[in-house]
Amino acid sequence: MREYGNQRKESQPREPSAGCSFKNPPANHAGLMIDQVGLKGLRVGGASVSEVHANFIINHGDATSADVIEIVRRVRGVVKSAYGVELEPEIVLLGQDWQEVL
Repeated sequence: MREYGNQRKESQPREPSAGCSFKNPPANHAGLMIDQVGLKGLRVGGASVSEVHANFIINHGDATSADVIEIVRRVRGVVKSAYGVELEPEIVLLGQDWQEVL
C-alpha cells in the first residue's frame, strides 16, 4: 500500500482536481495523447491541464465550471484533430450533461 501510495504521489498532481478528466480510449491513454499534442500547462482562468499528468485538470483556487468546460472543449478539439479520437469526459457535471455544453 505504501509503495502504491508513493507511486501515485510521484505520478499525479497534488493540486485540487476532479481526478482523471477523460476516459481512456481503446488501446490508448488519454493523458499520453494530451501530453503528446503539447497541452500540459494549457490554462483557462483558474484551471489548467496539469504539468505532472496531462489527464488532470487542476484548480488554482479560483477555477469556475466555465474554465474547466473550456479546457475540456479545447483538449478534445486538439486531440481529435491530431488523432481522430474524440475523448469522452470522465468528470461528472452536476445539473448539466456534457452533450449540452460541448
